Amino acid sequence: MKTEVTELLGIEYPIIQGGMAWVAEYHLAAAVSEAGGLGIIGASSAPADWVREQVREAKKLTDKPFGVNIMLLNPNADEVAKVIVEEGVQVVTTGAGNPEKYMEMWKAAGVKVIPVVASVAQAVRMERCGADAVVCEGCEAGGHIGESTTMVLVPQVADAVSIPVIAAGGIADGRGVAAAFMLGAKAVQVGTHFVVTEESQVHENYKERILKAKDIDTKVTGRTTGHPVRALRNQMTREYLKKEAAGASFEELELMTLGGLRKAVVEGDVTTGSVMAGQSAGMVKEKMTCAQLIQKLNNEAEYLLKGTKIHE
Repeated sequence: MKTEVTELLGIEYPIIQGGMAWVAEYHLAAAVSEAGGLGIIGASSAPADWVREQVREAKKLTDKPFGVNIMLLNPNADEVAKVIVEEGVQVVTTGAGNPEKYMEMWKAAGVKVIPVVASVAQAVRMERCGADAVVCEGCEAGGHIGESTTMVLVPQVADAVSIPVIAAGGIADGRGVAAAFMLGAKAVQVGTHFVVTEESQVHENYKERILKAKDIDTKVTGRTTGHPVRALRNQMTREYLKKEAAGASFEELELMTLGGLRKAVVEGDVTTGSVMAGQSAGMVKEKMTCAQLIQKLNNEAEYLLKGTKIHE
């Protein structure tokens, strides 16, 4: 499917892989880009040298466009922002903060800037400061989330801005892609389903938890602290929610999750680690390559948007 976003980014399909911390490294990003989507390296709180290395390794695997996701709360954000320019990265997505101070530098280098937003006000502000598009993420998503669902957020943002809207949160099959387009999006960002792809370097235990997940298996921790995070329920989420309900301090709760995502992704500790995943985990039933997943999402969506049901 050709859309404003495929033209803007120079990609074949309007499918972007989420910049998930610890998950979105160069093997996954390169595989997604090579398959015609837009792969994203998740910089998270990593140092600039790690990001530079990741970008260079991705370039060995694909000559197609890929991006880097920067968490702007990262203490290394200033250096990472420069690495984007120095290494010729074509697209940057941003989260947890305001990218305005880097805008001039990125724009001068021809970088496409796509902030992740969770409200209409954020989207309008990002358009005003020069964003090329916005990822509009509903609270169905895994990891850090906002309040509104994808279903209500996407059309309101699409009405409020003139730049392209990319829908994220709860999208794991072609029905979700088609629905996002009907709501006014020009592309989708998918996270949870890419975690279980063949090229994903995530520990098998993590992948198995997603593949076995049911519709009710995600929990949101940290609502009282103002930092809500969605993950699959396990011993850690149970203990966290119990302490949160008892009025534990922010510091005590933070301590519980410190290094939790790395523990789950790298070490495979899905009991006390943080197994971040979206509500769509219950829809993810099989492992496939990135190319197979992108083809499936695209083909199903095209059928639906032409008025043909998938199951016919």
